[in-house]
Amino acid sequence: MHNAATEGAARAATHMMGPMGPGAGMAAGGILATTGYLAGRGAFGGLLRSPLVMFAAGLAAGYFLHKYQNDIVAALAKASDAGKDFILHQKESLEDMLAEAKEGEEHEAKGDAP
Repeated sequence: MHNAATEGAARAATHMMGPMGPGAGMAAGGILATTGYLAGRGAFGGLLRSPLVMFAAGLAAGYFLHKYQNDIVAALAKASDAGKDFILHQKESLEDMLAEAKEGEEHEAKGDAP
């Protein structure tokens, strides 16, 4: 949402920063985020707290969850499988590292160079 206040604040923030230093991008982003938050709070603050709006948002979310239920379940199953594969891979890596550490300790105990 672009309006005159947001654009004016962005121009003022850029002008006040002077020469662009290493942290200038973060400063500009913070100023723009604050400006957007304040603009949204003033314009839509009361509207978003309305029970009717919350009820309508719940209905819309329920509708889309029902409509795309199969796709959501498939995506969650795929993510779950990917998570399991990741855990198994990490477990194997950890076991390999522990085996290498034990070998290193055995070589040090014998006085051998690795």
